[in-house]
Parts: sequence; structure tokens; C-alpha cells
Amino acid sequence: MTDSQLDHPVASPAGEPPVPDLLPLAGYTVAVTAARRSEELGALLDRRGARVLYAPAIRIVPLSDDADLVTATREVLAAPVDLVVATTGVGFRGWLEAAEAWDLPLREHLATARVLARGPKARGAIRGAGLVDAWSPESESSAEVLSHLLSGAEGPLPGRRIAVQLHGDPLPELVAGLVRAGAEVIRVPVYRWVLPEDTAPLRRLVAVIAARAVDAVTFTSAPAAASLLQVAEEEGVYSGVLSALTDAVLPVAVGPVTAAPLEAAGVRSVQPERARLGALARSVVAELPARHPVLHSGPHSLQVRGHAVVLDGRLVELAPGPMAVLRALARRPGVVVSRADLLSELSGGGDAHAVEMAVTRLRAALGAPVVQTVVKRGYRLAV
Repeated sequence: MTDSQLDHPVASPAGEPPVPDLLPLAGYTVAVTAARRSEELGALLDRRGARVLYAPAIRIVPLSDDADLVTATREVLAAPVDLVVATTGVGFRGWLEAAEAWDLPLREHLATARVLARGPKARGAIRGAGLVDAWSPESESSAEVLSHLLSGAEGPLPGRRIAVQLHGDPLPELVAGLVRAGAEVIRVPVYRWVLPEDTAPLRRLVAVIAARAVDAVTFTSAPAAASLLQVAEEEGVYSGVLSALTDAVLPVAVGPVTAAPLEAAGVRSVQPERARLGALARSVVAELPARHPVLHSGPHSLQVRGHAVVLDGRLVELAPGPMAVLRALARRPGVVVSRADLLSELSGGGDAHAVEMAVTRLRAALGAPVVQTVVKRGYRLAV
């Protein structure tokens, strides 16, 4: 569905007003764990109908006044540098700006080096500084940068001085690989990732994920994914979070580097072809509704989404009780579900009367005979 289609009505049963096209993420809740550009990603999801849950998993701490960055910069300036690896645009620019503030001639010093960019943003920062970007990988990954250097494409590595601009992650595999090849590696820690000052939203999010009360979680950096898993462990819901992310909750990472902590924990994520926020949002649109089949009951169509149901093309918001009952029936369409089984789905507990009340409210909200009573046995979705 394109944005231009969203305001056009679609055909409705005879005698009924036309139903406007449904936004593709209407009825779903999507969590955003990003620290930077979270509002931009949230807006992309919101425009597609999602209920957005913001829970920053990390905080970026600039090191412009940090002794480690000063020390690393002076080490770079101590002798000619053969190669520079710029991993992020914001980090490379921040390094140059900090050096200028300290009256250190870093820009001029790097002009004689081969500067490699891990991705297009780093490449833009290199060019913006008046330097020449020598090469960048198609995958935008540090692993491909390492493979390129180990291949000898930039010349033999033993004895070469290589400055690696870190991006919050110490990049152990890249650095170790270069050191093993005989290079002298200077680590430049331009900024680092830490937990946010207020971790309450993140702690609520891991509980929500474990309870399967969110439909998708987006990740735009590896540290954010690692932080979420760390907090889940601290909150005692680590196994529940992993379980949810492998079935009910869709994890969407902007790229393979971001997905690495999830992969290490056994969680496979959806990733767009290009590591961009727009592509990330489109991946959510493509994958999330596809996880929930459209069921047919006589003349009616029904799709159970996260916190709502799409009935005959219109979104019907349901209270938690009726929603829990409908979700349980939709898991086994056409199969009778006992009152006892339905009662176990209701968070408030109660007795058989609580189930009957939830079914009554569900039928009233739907206004269509899609939930059938099977005498003395329970209820089923009439499909």
C-alpha cells in the first residue's frame, strides 16, 4: 500500500458507507529503542498507523573532553598514519571538531593517509572534511572492512599504522584481526554507549516484551540490542524476552551489525536490504501484518492484530478481555475452545461468568456473528 492510497475508500457491502483504506500498521504496537533519531523513526511508524512505544536502550556520551580521546589523538599525530577507518559519520566529524577545539592539526595530518569509510554516512563526513575516501564496503560492515584490509588491497599490513575510529563498540574482531596481521592499531574512542539516565521505559519494555504485549521491536544499533538483553537479564525476564522474540514479537534490526547481539543470543531478526530508517519502517510494514492471516467467516473477513481486529476492512478496538478471547479463538480457527482454556487467557482470572461476559462484549463490539457457542463445550471462531 502506498501513502497516496491511504485516503481512498474501498468497496463495502451494499447499503453500507465506504470504508477508508486501513493504514498498514493500524492495530499494532511497535517499540523504538533508538537513542538518536528516535522521533524520526517513530513518525515513520506512526504515519503507517502503529502505536509507537518509545524506550531508549542507550545513551550516547561524547568524549570531546575525555582524556582517552586526547591521548588517542596525540598518538595518531605522533607519526604518519597509513590508514584510517572511519566507522560513523557523527563520530568522525566529532573527532575532527574536538581536535580543532584543542588546536591539534588532525585534519592536515590525515590528509596523507588512506581513509576508509565503513558506510555512506562516514563517507560523507570524510568528504565534508575535505579528505578523500579511498574505499567503502557494500555491506557497510566492519567484517568486510577487515576482509578488504587482510586481502592486501591496501598493501601489506605488517608495521602499518592504522587509526580505527570506534563508535561506542570496541570492535574487537576488527582490531584483533589487524593486530594479528602485524599492524599497529590506534583505537580512537570518539564516543561510547551507556544505559540511559532514566532506565524505567526500557525496564517496562522488557516486561512488555516478555508478556507479548508488543508486536514488534526495532533496533538501530548493536549497543541498543545488547542493552535491552542486559536489562532483561537484570529484570529476571531474559528467557521470557528471548522466547517472545522468537515467536510472538517481531525483532527488526536495521542491518546485520545491529542484529549481531540478537543473533548471538539465538534470536533471528528481520533486516531491510538497505540500512536506512525508511527501509526499516517498510520492513515492519511488510512483515508484521503478514504474520496474521486473514480469516473468513461467511461473508465476513477477520484479521486479529496486536490490540485490535480488522473486520471487513474496518479497525475495531477491543478491551483486553474480549481481545484475549478473540486471540485464543483465532489461534485455532474453527476449533472449539473450552471455557476453562479461555479463562486462562483472561489476565484478571475469575470464573466461567467472566468468560461469558468477555464473549458478550466481544460479540457486541464486532457486530457480526463470527463467534459461535457450542453448547456444553465452549466457543469457536466460525470459519
